[in-house]
Formats: sequence, C-alpha cells, structure tokens
Amino acid sequence: MAKTLFSFGHGYTARALARDLNPQRWTMIGTTRSQEALGEIAAQGATPLLWPGDVPDLNGVTHLLISIAPKADGDPVLNALGNEIAARAGQFNWVGYLSTTAVYGDHGGDWVDEATPPSPTAERGRWRLAAERQWAAIPDLPLHIFRLAGIYGPGRGPFSKLRRGGLRRIIKPGQVFSRIHVDDISQVLQASMARPDPGAVYNVCDDEPVPPQDVIAYAAELQGLPLPPAVSFDEADLTPMARSFYSENKRVRNTRIKEELGVTLLYPDYRVGLNALAGGGF
Repeated sequence: MAKTLFSFGHGYTARALARDLNPQRWTMIGTTRSQEALGEIAAQGATPLLWPGDVPDLNGVTHLLISIAPKADGDPVLNALGNEIAARAGQFNWVGYLSTTAVYGDHGGDWVDEATPPSPTAERGRWRLAAERQWAAIPDLPLHIFRLAGIYGPGRGPFSKLRRGGLRRIIKPGQVFSRIHVDDISQVLQASMARPDPGAVYNVCDDEPVPPQDVIAYAAELQGLPLPPAVSFDEADLTPMARSFYSENKRVRNTRIKEELGVTLLYPDYRVGLNALAGGGF
C-alpha cells in the first residue's frame, strides 16, 4: 500500500524523519513559511508547500505529522483545516502531534512519566497542552502525541554555540533538563507508524537528565576549547523565554518508547550524542 506523509511544519525534526523515510519510497509533502526553504525540502525528496499561502491537498494522505507550535489563539493547523481534518479522520492510518515535555510543568527535579497529570506553568506549555487536547477531541482520529525534550543534533546544539562564542554556563543548583537527539525522534516516530496505537502519549527523551552546564563543559572538552564562564542563574541576564525554561525542573522517563515501541536509543545520553556529532563534523 502506498504511504504518503504530509507534515505541517517541515522543519528540523520533520526533515530528519523524511530523510529516513525517503529510501523506503514514501511520498512526502511538507509545509514551510520560508520561500528559501522550498528548494531544500525538494532536494530531500519531498514536495514543498508554502503555507499559509498555498492550499494543502490532503487527498491520498495516509500519515499526518504536525510540528507547528501553537499560539495564544490555538493550533494554526486546526484553526485553518480542523473541519476538513475531522471529516477525513477515517482516511488516516496515523497522525502524530509533536508536543513538548513542558506540559508537565515544574516537579522540583522529580521524575515524571506519561501518567503524570500535565500542569504547565510556562505559557508555551499551556498552549501546547491546549493544542494536545484540541487534537485529541477529534472523533476517530488515530492521534499519537509525542512529548519531546530539548532537541539537538547536526547543526543544532552546544558545538555551534561554542564556536560563535559568548556561551555561558548558567548555574542553578539542582536544575536538570532532558534532551533527545533528532535521529532518535525519527526512530520513535517510525516505530509508532509501524505499530499504531491511537490515543497513545509518548515521552521522547534520552536516559540521562543532567544539568545544562555539564553538557556545555563536555562539548568544550571535545573541541579543546576553554570552559565557558559560570554565571549564577540569579545574576544571569536571560531573556524571558530562557528564564522560563529554568522555571521548570523535572526528570522525564522514557520507559514507554522502549517497552511499547521496542526502541533502542541510538544516543542514550548526551556524551554518546556529542561524541557522534564531534566525529561527524558537528
């Protein structure tokens, strides 16, 4: 059976997935807001669509991926196409919504899993949770929600920031973050497509939540660069968005992607991931 993936927001994560699906002879369509990105998407083997602008054609689409962030007025895909998607719910074999672990809010460094009731404190987390619920409310839609930790991979992560200079190690005692390599996100999405479980929610993160300064220090060591200066969180001049990340502290469990999807992480911790990126030219 022919498989067609339509991705709303064909950015960093969706392109990693498309790269992996292309050899499997999927038909892929991806939206972008950037005129400059159209050629990049096409070069990867997907049909690019400038959206908002062009009219999405969902005829024949078997798999739907949503990776566009919601705003205060809701999810932009559902705002524009919610009625059509609802009318076509039975057409899709699989629908994936890329959310964020920010929906869990702050747990003082304690562990959370998919059974933990969401309690977002940051604005972005509240918007994401509202979008999750909006998608889940569509009858008969084979929805799968993926709550992603901080994403890193080729071209995205501490190496590029170190090379630009000015990077600091923000120290907030007890603070940890979870993260995930983009190739492992692709692996999780493919495993879910292979064994759909409508209504499932998955945390997508590696095995080791750690303080952010540890990751920066290890990346600097790999590059043979001086250790960036340490700055107390209370004294750091952070943007409101950056400060909001530090307002939430939790350790995220990834047991479900292993036990239910059979995933073995390629990069189970930041050291493995950064070593691979260093060997591949970042």
